[in-house]
Amino acid sequence: MKKKVFAMMMVAVLAVSMTACGQTGATAESAAPADVQEEESAADGAAETESAGEDEVDGAQQAEADRTTFTVGFDAEFPPYGYKDESGEYVGFDLDLAEEVCSRNGWELIKQPIDWDSKDMELSSGTIDCIWNGFTMNGREEQYTFSVPYVDNSQVFVVAADSGIETLADLAGKVVGVQKESSALAALEDEDHTELLASFATLNQYADYNTGFMDLEAGAIDALAMDIGVADYNMGQRSGSFVILEEKLATEQYAIGFLKGNTELKDAVEKTLLEMADDGTFMQIAEEYGLADSVCLGK
Repeated sequence: MKKKVFAMMMVAVLAVSMTACGQTGATAESAAPADVQEEESAADGAAETESAGEDEVDGAQQAEADRTTFTVGFDAEFPPYGYKDESGEYVGFDLDLAEEVCSRNGWELIKQPIDWDSKDMELSSGTIDCIWNGFTMNGREEQYTFSVPYVDNSQVFVVAADSGIETLADLAGKVVGVQKESSALAALEDEDHTELLASFATLNQYADYNTGFMDLEAGAIDALAMDIGVADYNMGQRSGSFVILEEKLATEQYAIGFLKGNTELKDAVEKTLLEMADDGTFMQIAEEYGLADSVCLGK
């Protein structure tokens, strides 16, 4: 009997001992590699992030490969870059360039006239793919992804030929016009022109330059600040006699503005634009709109 009791006690002791060893082993196994597990987890996370980044790039490339339309946002009152002709069609230098880009890429061009002061909302919402309409890149480099510049432009003042205004100093006490949200307005509000702006009797802001020119013709304003290309076009289309002051307000460059980070679409459009410059198509279109002296591509 004693032997049976003793044997049973030994079995129990062995069982407890084996259980304890099993627990100790498990604890050691789970506790010892904690740092290793964290490193493995971090490595897995980095791999997943890298994979997600690659998937995002691949997705963007595929989206451009599948593109069938290209929507250009433009100001329909900004000749010769974008405007409505006598037949009611939207035309202009920038729109003709965009049409050629689309033709070479197999895309359908969608011309989307926009309110210029709503251009950022239109771009960020995806309503348009780019802003292509005499769009100044200087000072906006951090806000958009830009193509290479294709036009060298200047901001100037247009006055009536018989106004007696010959210099910027002569604008003191005068009523000056400018388009809202324009490069000319930005130049006037720059700290370099604080005194000039303060010298005006009034600065009238217009929704478009056509209205501003009508007021200049009527004598409602004394001068109009605007892009030189737009000034040349409007002066050629009107019966009144106007001149451009020799002193320039500012100089700048035009480029195509895309949503910040949208390099895939920018690269595709820019590549085609540069091909057009190389084969002479770009300059041919520029000459049709009297802009051969202003462009900086294809020369």
